[in-house]
Amino acid sequence: MSWWGKVVGGTFGFMLGGPLGALLGAVVGHNVDKGFAGIKADEELSPGDRERVQTAFFTATFSVMGAIAKADGRVSPDEIALAKSVMQQMDLDADMRQTAINLFNQGKQADFPLDDVLEQFRRECHRRNTLIQMFIEIQLQAAYADGTVDPAEEQMLLRICSKLGIPEFVFRRLEKMIQAEQHFRGAGQQRGQQPPPSRAPSLADAYDILNVPQSATDAEVKKSYRRLLSQHHPDKLVAKGLPEEMMQVAAQKTHEIRQAYEQIKETRGF
Repeated sequence: MSWWGKVVGGTFGFMLGGPLGALLGAVVGHNVDKGFAGIKADEELSPGDRERVQTAFFTATFSVMGAIAKADGRVSPDEIALAKSVMQQMDLDADMRQTAINLFNQGKQADFPLDDVLEQFRRECHRRNTLIQMFIEIQLQAAYADGTVDPAEEQMLLRICSKLGIPEFVFRRLEKMIQAEQHFRGAGQQRGQQPPPSRAPSLADAYDILNVPQSATDAEVKKSYRRLLSQHHPDKLVAKGLPEEMMQVAAQKTHEIRQAYEQIKETRGF
C-alpha cells in the first residue's frame, strides 16, 4: 500500500508519530499516537521507511508553506491562490489537494510548532541532503510565486534553512536558481494581477540554474550539469522519500536544467 493509502486507511500513525503525525492526523480526522518512533540509520531506505519519509515530506511541505505565508502577519487571498497553484503543479488529486490546503491552514496558526516540525523532518530525512534541498526549493518556489519575497518571509526561510542544516550561502544559491527558473517557465505573476509578459531567459539565468559563473570552464559547466541532473532525478528522489505525487516538480526542474545547459552549450559551441 502507498503512503497515501495508509494515510487514508488511518494506519499511518504506526509509521509516523511526533508533531508531523499529529498535524496530519488532525487534518484527516484520525487519532494519532504522538510518540516519536525510532529512526533507522540505514543509508538506503526500505519500502516502509520510504513511505514514512514520504508522509513526513508531504506533511512538512504544505504546513511549513503556510507558516511562511503568514510570516508577515497575514495571509492574503492571493497568497492562498498562489499556494494552491503550487499544489496544482504537483498534480495532486482532489483528496490530496484538500489535505494539502488543510495542512497549509495549520501552518498559518499562531501555535504552529515550526521548530518541532523542522526538527522531526530533518531526523526523518536522516542526512538525505538532496531531499532536504528539494524541500527548500519547493518552499522558495512557493515564496517567489508572485516574483518577490517579503523581508519577513525571507527571515523565515533563513530560519528554516538554519534548522535543517542548510548554510546561508547554499540558500542564496538556491534563491538565484529559483529566480532564474521562473524566467524559463514564464513565472512572475503579481498578486491580484494578470501575469505580465515574462522576459526571455537570459544567458545569465542559464548559468544561475547550473550554479556556475560565466567564467567557468566547459568542463566545470558539464560537471555541474551532470551533478544537478543527478540531484533532481525524479526516480532517485522518490527512492530517498519524495512522494510520487511530487515527481512532476522534480521532472520540471530537470527539464529546466537541460534547457539551461543547451543554451550555454549552443553559445559556447561545445
